[in-house]
Amino acid sequence: MISLRKLTSAAVLAVGLLAVATTGFADSMMPGKGVTVRPIEGTNLEEKFQHQIIYRALMELGYEVGEPQEVEYQTIHLALGTGDGDFTAVHWDPLHKAFFDESGGEEKLTKVGNYIGGALQGYLVDSASYAAGVQNFGDLKDPEVAKRFDADGNGTADLAGCVPGWGCERVIEHHLTEYGLRDTVTHNQGAYNAIIAETVAREQAGESIVYYTWTPFWVSGVLVPGMNVEWISVPYSSLPDGREADTMYQGKDLGFEVNTLRVVANNDFLDANPAARAVFEAAELDINDISAQNNMMRGGEDSIKDIARHVDEWIAANQDTFNSWVEAGKKAAM
Repeated sequence: MISLRKLTSAAVLAVGLLAVATTGFADSMMPGKGVTVRPIEGTNLEEKFQHQIIYRALMELGYEVGEPQEVEYQTIHLALGTGDGDFTAVHWDPLHKAFFDESGGEEKLTKVGNYIGGALQGYLVDSASYAAGVQNFGDLKDPEVAKRFDADGNGTADLAGCVPGWGCERVIEHHLTEYGLRDTVTHNQGAYNAIIAETVAREQAGESIVYYTWTPFWVSGVLVPGMNVEWISVPYSSLPDGREADTMYQGKDLGFEVNTLRVVANNDFLDANPAARAVFEAAELDINDISAQNNMMRGGEDSIKDIARHVDEWIAANQDTFNSWVEAGKKAAM
């Protein structure tokens, strides 16, 4: 005969186990509860959209997202390597490889997932110049050709270039030396939006332009390759430090590899947050969606409130995809 005391003890144990199981299940549904994530972004407002979509997924898992730091790309990686931030969604792979390695490499950081594929970089000229035969960056070695793109009257071509600390400036500076363009090309660096705005204005005034840009970005919605501008080739593939890579795109050697924008995160953060890691691994965003959103910003919808609304609209239009990222996080927590 089973005693009442034993029955009571068994019941208490069962209730306790149920409570533990229920708590564990609840924790797996909100694995980020009590954790504040410290993201780091670049200084381009156009990159907030891709970051905020990731933030929303993390918030669905209970994470609190702190106010993002906004610094240049090299500093982003250094901060992540020292543990002064947790992750970024704007690592260009392979362009930012040197920044990754200089910040501790795989001992400190991990590249997670393949968030945005097909990101291009390179040099372009206006369509009239392209039709006139300027179809290779090396053509600017000819002083007479270079004068075509002289905006300030000093006799050299004015190249709208790359901001120091972004990574692209290393490749451009290498190209200027490698292709013998130091005497005929001036690499204009500074606030990119201001420099490219002047370039757009010159093209619209019928002047010749040569510039560096990348996709996704609003520039290619105004200076449209195949319409009023054209990508040009480089004489041959050459990258800093003698690194060999495929820089071809649709029959042209653009001089830059096609990149994938990836999440890079601090290893300690990833180890402590498998749910967040799973989101980073699952997340994929169509590059055309970013270009479309950037064009809306170019049209005046560029406030933080506007960007938040763009994120709402993207999630509503891609609800199943977004939900799958969150579910991946929940499963990882279990």
